[in-house]
Amino acid sequence: MDTNAANSNVAWERFLSAARLGAPDQVPVALIVDSPWLPGWANIDTRDYYLYPEKWLEINQSLRARFPGAVWIPGYWVEFGMAAEPSAFGAKIRFYPDCPPSIEPLLPDLEYWAKAKPINPLEDGLMPLVLRLYQQMDARVSAEGTPIRMVAARGPLTVASWLVGITPLMEGLVMQPALISQLLEMVTTSLISWLQAQLECLSHPEGILLLDDLVGMVSPRTYQALVEPHLKRIFAQFSGLLRIYHNDTPCPRLRENLAQAGIDVFNFSHEMDIAMVKEKMGQRVALMGNIAPLDLGVRGDPVEVYSAALACLEKAAAGGGLILSFGGGVSPGTRPENIDALLKAAHDWNKSHFSIE
Repeated sequence: MDTNAANSNVAWERFLSAARLGAPDQVPVALIVDSPWLPGWANIDTRDYYLYPEKWLEINQSLRARFPGAVWIPGYWVEFGMAAEPSAFGAKIRFYPDCPPSIEPLLPDLEYWAKAKPINPLEDGLMPLVLRLYQQMDARVSAEGTPIRMVAARGPLTVASWLVGITPLMEGLVMQPALISQLLEMVTTSLISWLQAQLECLSHPEGILLLDDLVGMVSPRTYQALVEPHLKRIFAQFSGLLRIYHNDTPCPRLRENLAQAGIDVFNFSHEMDIAMVKEKMGQRVALMGNIAPLDLGVRGDPVEVYSAALACLEKAAAGGGLILSFGGGVSPGTRPENIDALLKAAHDWNKSHFSIE
């Protein structure tokens, strides 16, 4: 096993410890990374990132060498932007050279979708291509000592929004809850089969990542009635695996609910104070945050990122259960030096903290 692989595995073990509410010997740094950032960082056409598996592999492997000590979530992510799930339902996908594909909502007819059948990830849309690439690439990277450990899916509200459109979905949550419930039931069944199909491609599956920002836009009452049952169903299905939930829409009113959803790690908006989130959720859920991804990750400089990271650590690292990250994914244009600053802050805080102890 080479040095990069060894460093990667040490970082992963620290990450797992924090995800289980432990206090590893150093606060881990983990970042959600995918095609909004990676092609630009590697200076290639976004379409080439999707089209050429060898280039995809080279770019993802290079992360380990360039940023030793970082954990990439989900890591070796086989994705076409957000297109895999909607493509399986027949959505129109448009590809571009310098950004991820866009998705055109299909049909704003709730009655139609309430009667629709779940998709088959083995045959529908781009999903079979994703699964085939996972099979091939997991065998290769596992031989190098760094297997693909996690898979990912967009959440039920986000996927439903690609089927009917955001406005019809949000209106339906209030005005036609029975139809929305049927729609979300079908989507949730589809997502469970999609996640399971991906996991079955891996030799060492350890976790899932679910991403759904739209959940942060609903009221606690609507969440409990129409959204919570589906999130809980997904996370319960993968009990025993690490379950990470990303939602970077500010939703302080849902903290208590989300703490009971069956998640292990919560990646949340930088607009939510991490000390308050730790107070409300920290004994039940590990926190992954909470540096501003745009104002600091993209527009800030390393000194500013380092200072903000230390402040974050001072607020929430004590007692364990903290994973230093951006309050969201790695945004397009994020400076590599700002990721270095996160890693340095975690190292320096750990050294200072234990020297004082």
